[in-house]
Amino acid sequence: MKNGDTNTTHATQNSIQELRGFINRLESLQEYRLPQRAYHIIRLAIRDLVLPPGKTLLEREMSEVLEMSRTPVREALVRLETERVVRLIPRRGFIVEPIVQEDLKEIYQIIENLDGLAIEIATNKARDEEINQLEAIIEKQEEALENKDLKKWAVLDERFHSMIIELAENKRLSSVIEIHSDQTYRARLFTINDRPFPLRSIKEHQAIIACMRAKDENAARIMMQSHRKRAQKEILAGIEKINSNTKQD
Repeated sequence: MKNGDTNTTHATQNSIQELRGFINRLESLQEYRLPQRAYHIIRLAIRDLVLPPGKTLLEREMSEVLEMSRTPVREALVRLETERVVRLIPRRGFIVEPIVQEDLKEIYQIIENLDGLAIEIATNKARDEEINQLEAIIEKQEEALENKDLKKWAVLDERFHSMIIELAENKRLSSVIEIHSDQTYRARLFTINDRPFPLRSIKEHQAIIACMRAKDENAARIMMQSHRKRAQKEILAGIEKINSNTKQD
């Protein structure tokens, strides 16, 4: 076997092992029927960059890792294709879609406004103990940054924003935001080492909490939208930096 083939084989084996480890850490998988289970696993693996942009997904390999037949795997991949998460390449299989700057701009335009609406509603509904929970998340984010654990910071960041959406108690609003949340989370992870250390994000989260405690929904909305707009600029710049480095290589 040639060296190139050996390296490819090792890379594939490592990728499969990483995916299996990721699946083992997921909870409540048995609650899903097989097509939904396959969809849930593959979607989250793509979101968390376990299956990175450009990764080829072969039905045969995925069915072996997921320990199910190819039929539910294909159903899951077709569903993800309709959501523009993967793309079918004839005779090659499905490819995980890249993170495209123009797509992210459109997504952030939506998220910025919907998150502003969510925080506005949540500010009027949130109880003190729920705001305390948000503050506890911020404290954990600070600890993560002290330990230089950016992945944990990103997970907590997602939890902070998800909890605010939950506090709005608007199922339709939540479902629309959820459509795009995977893409924004994936972009945050993808650029996490190529943008400024997120101390400013912590300060902005604290300012949002202060607005919520004051029951100032207008100020909370403005702060949230400013927070999202700043994050968008940093993430887009991070992607530009990564793309530039890739071209040079």
